[in-house]
Amino acid sequence: MLGSTTIDKLIAGCAKGDRKCQRTVYEMFYGKMMGVCLRYTNNKEEARDLLHDGFIKVFENINKFNYSGSFEGWIRRIMVNTTIDHFRKNKNIFVKDIEDFSNIASEEPNVDVLSQLRTEDIMKAVQTLSPAYRTVFSLYVIEGYSHKEVAEELGISVGTSKSNLAKAKNNLKKLFMVVKTPIQEKVK
Repeated sequence: MLGSTTIDKLIAGCAKGDRKCQRTVYEMFYGKMMGVCLRYTNNKEEARDLLHDGFIKVFENINKFNYSGSFEGWIRRIMVNTTIDHFRKNKNIFVKDIEDFSNIASEEPNVDVLSQLRTEDIMKAVQTLSPAYRTVFSLYVIEGYSHKEVAEELGISVGTSKSNLAKAKNNLKKLFMVVKTPIQEKVK
């Protein structure tokens, strides 16, 4: 990673509208911030749109960065807020989802199976969640928000946040149980 002096120069350049500095910042944080956006979306195209919207906000507001925390953390916060704003506009996603997992056995996932999953597999599983479940799960589990903060950010009740998180975890657990069977069969 670049030193703080280099980051400071990039931030100053971006504040002046220097396209080379903006491009460097974009390329430097593209991968990590794309990962953030993917946690809240169904597909790469939607994530890419949110990522681009987020970077526009970064460059429009870069003069507000106050150096009290990490620059990466500041960018991450903007990306998360961009995705939240996107889903606030589509508030109907927080209506109860109808999903039928009745054909899946109610076993606990095997820890050995979970350790064999790649980050990419886990991300794909999270992306299969409904937008409501995925957003609450990502904010609570990955971003570290409290249920009160999730509720305030999304304009839902604390109870809805807790319910969506529980349902998200349950659906993920069921998805991982589906993964368990083929792996166990290969071992036999």
